[in-house]
Amino acid sequence: MSKEEKHIVILVPSNSALMDMAGPLEVFNRAALLAQRGERDTRYIVHTVSGEQSRQIITSSFLPILCESTFEEIDYPIDTLILSGIPADEHQPLDKHLIPWIARQAEQVHRICSVCSGTFMLAQAGVLNGKRATTHWRLCQQLADRFPEVKVESTPVFVKDGHVYTSAGVTTGMDMALALVEEDMGRSFALDIARQMVLFLKRPGNQSQYSTMLEAQETDYEPVKAALAWLHRHLHEEITVERLAQQAAMSPRNFARVFVQELKITPARYVEKLRLEQACRSLTEKKLTQNEIATQTGFGNAENMRKVFLRTMDVTPSQYRKRFRSSF
Repeated sequence: MSKEEKHIVILVPSNSALMDMAGPLEVFNRAALLAQRGERDTRYIVHTVSGEQSRQIITSSFLPILCESTFEEIDYPIDTLILSGIPADEHQPLDKHLIPWIARQAEQVHRICSVCSGTFMLAQAGVLNGKRATTHWRLCQQLADRFPEVKVESTPVFVKDGHVYTSAGVTTGMDMALALVEEDMGRSFALDIARQMVLFLKRPGNQSQYSTMLEAQETDYEPVKAALAWLHRHLHEEITVERLAQQAAMSPRNFARVFVQELKITPARYVEKLRLEQACRSLTEKKLTQNEIATQTGFGNAENMRKVFLRTMDVTPSQYRKRFRSSF
């Protein structure tokens, strides 16, 4: 029985970030080996292709890479084209034929994708006009300013709009690649790859690029830090601005003002995001019921937690757990 061949092309222009290329490459290479051993009907053929006239490119970390071919030498049908990230500078030199080539491929391939600042190449090629897209959170405003026709989303790990996929910074290319493998091979197959690569969790695309706790580390204002430290220990309780302000030894009004100034988010929204993240971890890592998780994370009950999940992530807790839980 002949197998369906899917050619996966990782396009690497000069000055690409090494991890942007290596992450998806490793995911698909492992998937190719696992599919071969498991006698799958689909066969992955993975290619690393230069975005220059020369097959050798120099990455942003100055490591030279010898690619299989140049983009103009491709003579096979591409199933999935993944663009590696480059410095998001409008003066970044690219081969003059590359952007028109990307535009043509977007009309032919099954899927076209970008990692990190590779999104800018898709935007230059007009592929993202009228579409939702993301990139590294530090570059989202730049993307929106340069390409106003793109619907930029700064939060997700990766975004799918039709057959176009864009991912955020560096390691999110692996999350996106795992999602692509799951589309082709199924969830359990993709989770096997994630386990092989010792990835903590196969993250959904709508997960935030960076955690709420990481955001909190941006402040060095001790009263706010004291309030946050207390909050993490008392998240299961009813939390009000007044209680947080008491931990900071500030008036509620002044605390709320300083909190927004320091963290660029209101106290109420911060508490909700923190509860949501903890609930997500519990749903995927623990055997607790939804009511137990809702109680431990401060949502009160499963229905309140469900409403927040639907409003912020567009999935129910049950759907989230079914799709992303680890093996218990």
